[in-house]
Amino acid sequence: MNYVETINREIMGMAEGLVASLPSLAIGLVIILLTWLVAKIAVRITARLSARAHLRESLRTLISTVTTVGVWLVGLMIAATIVLPGLEPAGLIAGLGLGTVAIGFAFQDIFENFLAGVLIMLRENMEIGDLIEVEGVLGRVESITLRETHIRQLSNELTIMPNAMLFKNPVQILTDAHIRRDELTVGVSYDTDLDHAMEVIKGALVGIEAIDDDKPVSVFAWSYGASSVDFLVQWWSDARPRDRRETKSDVVRAIKRALDDAGIEIPFPYVTHTFKEPVPLLRDAAE
Repeated sequence: MNYVETINREIMGMAEGLVASLPSLAIGLVIILLTWLVAKIAVRITARLSARAHLRESLRTLISTVTTVGVWLVGLMIAATIVLPGLEPAGLIAGLGLGTVAIGFAFQDIFENFLAGVLIMLRENMEIGDLIEVEGVLGRVESITLRETHIRQLSNELTIMPNAMLFKNPVQILTDAHIRRDELTVGVSYDTDLDHAMEVIKGALVGIEAIDDDKPVSVFAWSYGASSVDFLVQWWSDARPRDRRETKSDVVRAIKRALDDAGIEIPFPYVTHTFKEPVPLLRDAAE
């Protein structure tokens, strides 16, 4: 019978405590709603200010995210101190510090990608829309979040990469400059006048509009191939992938046409067989 009275007394005490704390809970709920409203207004204000400052899109995203997190942290701390009167801000901050250490060990990878995302957004060289290559993935950056980066490959597949992978590994930014150097190997037969062939190849690239005239076109006698003497041809053109492919197609067709008009052979692969003993080409019928 004493157990029943004790349980009833505890339940009544909990009910009375709940009723007594209802005003604090209501105020805490109102503060959370106000925090949500203030966060939205703050994000809009920071978005307008960053747009007027002509900041990069990734940096604007970072500012909006930091603003949202900061407002919510302050709002939740105020709500917690009202709902729990015995909780002081100093104790709450100290508790958050200890909790952060424990959470950091448990979610090390998540925080690593988070910090890497912040540092990537602060980079000036890589922006949304750039064509990059990292760890064998070649594509265009679609979005950068605080945990992952979305890369749209040239074949239209979407690759989601953790930010830590982009931060730790070398990243090739192929569209950092508006022009890029391309090259092509062209082989001519061994009996060709190399000086003449070099002038023909260089002249073939003069009429191609996509090639940047401000940069020199280079043609080098490069190597002795199995069936040809190889020239290395280099030129500068637009860095966008489609334009580069179209320009290279124009270069290949122009060089082939110029060499044909000059009577210079682009040889097929030659194969030479060596025999250690004489090989009879015609056998006697009696044998």
